[in-house]
Amino acid sequence: MIYKVFYQETKARNPRREQTKALYLDIDASEELEGRIKARKLVEEKTAYNIEFIELLSDKHLEYEKETGAFELTEL
Repeated sequence: MIYKVFYQETKARNPRREQTKALYLDIDASEELEGRIKARKLVEEKTAYNIEFIELLSDKHLEYEKETGAFELTEL
């Protein structure tokens, strides 16, 4: 399952929408909630990012992300 994680680069400042970034993770999970939990744990352990939101990408959404050139899986 591919998850899109929206984040701010630091927890020291208040979040600003204009500074929100995204990364994509391929998470092995049996259900969506388990995947979200694994994604959050992985990002929190490996980075100092302030996670805003995690979403599971549908097939159509994933295709759109690939077409726009924004899609690149992140290895943590």
